[in-house]
Amino acid sequence: MPLASRIHPIRSGRPSRTRRPGRAVGAALAAVLAVGLSACAPDPVSESFLSGENTGYVAADGAIVEIPVAERGEPVEFAGVTEDGEEFDSADLAGQVTVVNFWYAGCAPCRVEAGDLEAVWQEHGGDDVSFIGINTRDQADTAKAFSTEFGITYPSLIDVDTAQAKLAFAEATPIQATPTTLVLDKQGRVAARIIGPIDGTSILSTLVKDALAESA
Repeated sequence: MPLASRIHPIRSGRPSRTRRPGRAVGAALAAVLAVGLSACAPDPVSESFLSGENTGYVAADGAIVEIPVAERGEPVEFAGVTEDGEEFDSADLAGQVTVVNFWYAGCAPCRVEAGDLEAVWQEHGGDDVSFIGINTRDQADTAKAFSTEFGITYPSLIDVDTAQAKLAFAEATPIQATPTTLVLDKQGRVAARIIGPIDGTSILSTLVKDALAESA
């Protein structure tokens, strides 16, 4: 299966605003995550995050920023090599909505959000949507082990040695926290940014649908 066919799209076009998950939503999410994790093999890194220990990752505030079409910058051009050794170029995703997730294996919230990211990828698998991870700290073997453990089926670029993908995005939007998830519109411009772990599947899915609904 071509690499481009394993990646997914989005829609957007509402007024710019910043959202922050409410306390009730956050508490409910924590409860659901705790139950979900308890049903799986113990994951000390995830458990430390859920218990409030901010170790092993860069903390963030969970803000969701949407960017109006008129205020978006230039398309982000990025490339690299995936954990499977495949060459990747963003030009292959022209005309698609793309979700880009910055992560690494030892990042506790990255582990917590992994299942939700995969769920949104599966939800939009029949759409013109692509998903691509950008692993900022690990080598390929570690990234592949993570994908196997958490059931991730979309590819990730191994960016630890060159940081070329992260630098390409840094010119367009702040990448100061891990995880950070971006939604790119059909032109490859940053349409939305989630700073910190995604809050379940609904917000990211909505951002993807919004970007998909925009005219090309």
